[in-house]
Amino acid sequence: MSVFDREDDEGLSRGARALVALPERAGDSQRSAESRLDEAAGLAAAIGVDVVERLSFRVRDPKPATLFGSGQVEQIATAARMAEAELLIVDGALTPIQQRNLEKSVNAKVIDRTGLILEIFGERAATAEGRLQVELAHLDYQAGRLVRSWTHLERQRGGFGFLGGPGETQIEADRRLIRDRMAKLRRELEQVRRTRGLHRARRQRAPWPVIALVGYTNAGKSTLFNRMTGAAVMAEDLLFATLDPTMRQITLPGIDKAILSDTVGFVSDLPTQLVAAFRATLEEVTGADLIVHVRDIAHPDSDAQAADVLDVLGEIGVGPKAPEVLAGEGAPILEVWNKVDRLGPDERVRVEGEAARRDDVVLLSALSGEGVDALRRIVSDRLSGGKRVRTLSVDLANGAGMAWLHAHGEVLGQEVEGDRMIVEVRLSDTDMDRFDSRG
Repeated sequence: MSVFDREDDEGLSRGARALVALPERAGDSQRSAESRLDEAAGLAAAIGVDVVERLSFRVRDPKPATLFGSGQVEQIATAARMAEAELLIVDGALTPIQQRNLEKSVNAKVIDRTGLILEIFGERAATAEGRLQVELAHLDYQAGRLVRSWTHLERQRGGFGFLGGPGETQIEADRRLIRDRMAKLRRELEQVRRTRGLHRARRQRAPWPVIALVGYTNAGKSTLFNRMTGAAVMAEDLLFATLDPTMRQITLPGIDKAILSDTVGFVSDLPTQLVAAFRATLEEVTGADLIVHVRDIAHPDSDAQAADVLDVLGEIGVGPKAPEVLAGEGAPILEVWNKVDRLGPDERVRVEGEAARRDDVVLLSALSGEGVDALRRIVSDRLSGGKRVRTLSVDLANGAGMAWLHAHGEVLGQEVEGDRMIVEVRLSDTDMDRFDSRG
């Protein structure tokens, strides 16, 4: 159930006026308060909410009842009244009790960061799988908030038989219904995952490498995806502009066909309810031959955003921070420092110097196209790297196999021996595995 349609409230429409309150705690984030408030306002804008006031408070001793101190709550209430705000967005996690008490004190609806991100996902998920993931996350989040979200559930339902007693409360019945619905959703998602696994296995048998784009939300992944594929995936200056993964065929220098996958953008403090949804959505990343990490290098918090991306990748079992990934294993990661067109002259010189000292960085502007051709060449080099000469024996009747070797390897020589063709070819380990899987 959405914050916009709870039964005990009249409902908020798009364009509702909101106040954002940021609880700052020691060691919470590498980001400045201003940057975090900007991101919260961006998240609100993603669902059409108009942020009319922003406040940050140093919270040294979080209060169990309201999170903020009494004076801070009074200041929030006054600001909300002066700004005529209908909604209070707390850029942090709230317990059900804190949420309810703040609603009473501020006299406005209250939503925390988790609820806000769930609202965005609920509105943007387009595929059947995406909707299942979001509904499951919503139910998980709301299960502990029944007591504050549905005041009509205080009624009791009678028991059965002669000694039924007062029976279970409506809240308990609804919690049971939520648990049943969550179990059903998990079964449906498991079926979807099995189907996706079959599709992925089929693609792995095909002779096409897979490149996965990952990055912080609004880093420019979809713009780069459109630039490289000629597609028309939604790409706006908006947080979480795209949620569902999209895959397209591309051509690279020396590689006639590769698959480019655009994934959901990441965000700091990702709600725990959505980590599982990310894991399912990003399953394509786990099977990629190359991960391209797109960064907004012009953003003041670019380093912190990059760390958040690697943290989430680690949680889903990908990247250097994944506990089960051993050194030297897993898909390599290439960093793309996007939006160089937004850098000032001095800053650009500094960034170019830093990139020149690394061999895993490409500078570009997905918007203008600057550097995209260089990215294509580097991606091709990475995918074809590690090639070595192999001697293969191929059935003379296997014309498709010979054509595949010519298309994906460097054929150095071939000689007929009986009904076999002995081929000397330069191939990478990945392409060799693909050739073997063709049977």
